[in-house]
Amino acid sequence: MSAEPTDTRTTNLTLDLCLKIGELLLSSGAGAADVTATMQSVALHLGIRHPEIDVTFTSLAMSYQPDPGDPPITQMRQVKHREIDYDDLTRVDRLVTDVLRDRVDLMEARSRLATIVSSGHQLPRWAVTLSWGLMCGGVTLQLGGSLLVVGLALVAAVLIHRVLVQMARRRLPAFYQQVAGGLVAASLAVGIAAIEPDADVSLMVTANIIMLLAGIGFMAAIQDALTGFYVTGGARVLEALLATAGIIAGVSGGLTLAGIVGVQISPIDPGRAGWEGVGTLALGSAVCAAAFAVASYAPWRSVVPVAVVASAAILLYSAVREASDSRVWAAALAAFGIGLVAYGVAGRVRVPPLVIVVPAIVPMLPGLTIYRGLSLLAEGGAMTSIGLLALIQAASIAVALASGVILGEYVAQPLRREASRLESRLSGPRLVGPLRARTPRRRSRTRTRS
Repeated sequence: MSAEPTDTRTTNLTLDLCLKIGELLLSSGAGAADVTATMQSVALHLGIRHPEIDVTFTSLAMSYQPDPGDPPITQMRQVKHREIDYDDLTRVDRLVTDVLRDRVDLMEARSRLATIVSSGHQLPRWAVTLSWGLMCGGVTLQLGGSLLVVGLALVAAVLIHRVLVQMARRRLPAFYQQVAGGLVAASLAVGIAAIEPDADVSLMVTANIIMLLAGIGFMAAIQDALTGFYVTGGARVLEALLATAGIIAGVSGGLTLAGIVGVQISPIDPGRAGWEGVGTLALGSAVCAAAFAVASYAPWRSVVPVAVVASAAILLYSAVREASDSRVWAAALAAFGIGLVAYGVAGRVRVPPLVIVVPAIVPMLPGLTIYRGLSLLAEGGAMTSIGLLALIQAASIAVALASGVILGEYVAQPLRREASRLESRLSGPRLVGPLRARTPRRRSRTRTRS
């Protein structure tokens, strides 16, 4: 009689561990397919056969019925906090690996997970703010801005980040945070243009737009949509659209303010960088990607590989764009290259591929196209249709980046016939979690002969 409560207690603890792992992965930017595969791998390895797992954008549920005649054991967790945190993501990924390799048992895994959740970051908040500033400075350098404009973009990014932090502490919705960020960026540009008309503040606004876009889960949204998690993918896409709309509203308000006060901020032509500035292009991209990785608490060992991958990707992007004059295809091929090498690079530096992928594509986010479309819309008249086409092109570039990376991961990760049944049920490459599910070893049975 005492064995059943112990079994039930172990089952509850196992389900709770899986749900907490899934919650932390989902809130840190992992896709629903990766979260589901990781939870199911841990459950199978710890003896929970055929669990039912349901992952949506805001909640996770897990159910297990040990016998058809018994009532199912069901647990659920809500995702209440979302922040790109590659430190927690990496530590949970290592924990899952240790569980699957029998390095830790259930109770030790629960203890380590509690430590991950409760412990803070060694990187101070001011360093995170400075990293966002360096990221915008790198974008401005990548776009060919002068040292003055690079410095202005850095200062503007620092101010915007502090505003966003204060608004987040007051639990204001993300949409209003994006509006405030775009409005602060454009308003600063108007003020600087009024004081120094020769300053190319449009590059500063572009860099700040990319900073705001970097926190949007385009990657997870497209991955969920492509891997069959349409409810979660739809919710992520809606969140990304609302956040992008907030940026558009804020920047548009600032550009409208420029017209009211009589300050002229001319739109910039996205134009091609050209090979004469290839060094500046690669350096700016490396600084941008590395700074974003640091701001997202990525492990230090991954910062240099991220910078190298981002530099190579932006050079590929520039080469394809020079040859084809297509920004969408250039972005898609460069993102495909990132996805192709990210799996191998991530394995060498012992981080999930997502930690390499997302920072590497940040320098190619379509902030320049969004700014150009907004500035043309602000002019009105015949330029309105051109501005709308620019915004549509920006959306196409964002989709091309996300889908290109995921296709690269499809090619990079080996497809093996002996893969487990889980891999056949859950389509898509793994950006977080085990490449294939592991099941507990079966104990050998000895037969006795009479």
